[in-house]
Amino acid sequence: MGLLDVKDVGKRFGGLKALSDVNLSVKDNSVHAIIGPNGAGKSTLLNCLVGKLIPDSGSVLFNGASVLGRKPHEINQLGISRVFQTPEIFGDLTVMENMLIPLLAHRDGAYRLHAYSSVSSEKDLTTRAEEMLDEVNMLDKRNMNAASMSRGDKRRLEMAMCLIQDPKLLLLDEPTAGMARADTNNTIDLLKEIRDKRDITIAIIEHDMHVVFSLADRITVLAQGTPLVEDTPDNIKGHPKVKEAYLGETA
Repeated sequence: MGLLDVKDVGKRFGGLKALSDVNLSVKDNSVHAIIGPNGAGKSTLLNCLVGKLIPDSGSVLFNGASVLGRKPHEINQLGISRVFQTPEIFGDLTVMENMLIPLLAHRDGAYRLHAYSSVSSEKDLTTRAEEMLDEVNMLDKRNMNAASMSRGDKRRLEMAMCLIQDPKLLLLDEPTAGMARADTNNTIDLLKEIRDKRDITIAIIEHDMHVVFSLADRITVLAQGTPLVEDTPDNIKGHPKVKEAYLGETA
């Protein structure tokens, strides 16, 4: 059993079979990549993992507990954080103000600490946010307006907003989409640093094979909603089923 176990998951949208008998296991403290051509079911699977969709069949277990039927904020409380394909930040706020949002909840007309916050008192909020920004090399940008930053820095900020909650599992949906190569390489370096410093597991959906092969310990390849093969990066390279899925012909 892994930290995250997907068992026989299926999902249909009307007559379209988006996922069929998907099985995969994401081991603790690993980086597991999920790849496949457009329409393979990657985003549908990710949405099943975070409560945005409920599978028609099968189960999704995190640390042995089912995530099915839980709301996204409840899944977040379990220790799962998600980075979206388009950075989900508040452009009209500063970097520091964005960092405080994951630690706060709006209740009774006031902002209070989340029950699952990683700080114990409101006076520790700024200190914790500054520590996290320093960890991702953005402390010097804490007073910048978030909308004015590059896409790479917006992505880095979003990751920091997830990491400040000390998740056990970080789900990344196309984290380098739309980035210049320099920003992509910086993101790879950041994820390597995060993995080295933290007790964290990462599951990543990504089209850029340079990113996948730079980070992943294990790769699951989807095609038409069904896993084709799961193996190490070295064994995935040149695999005939992978070439057939991407190129439409056998190797």
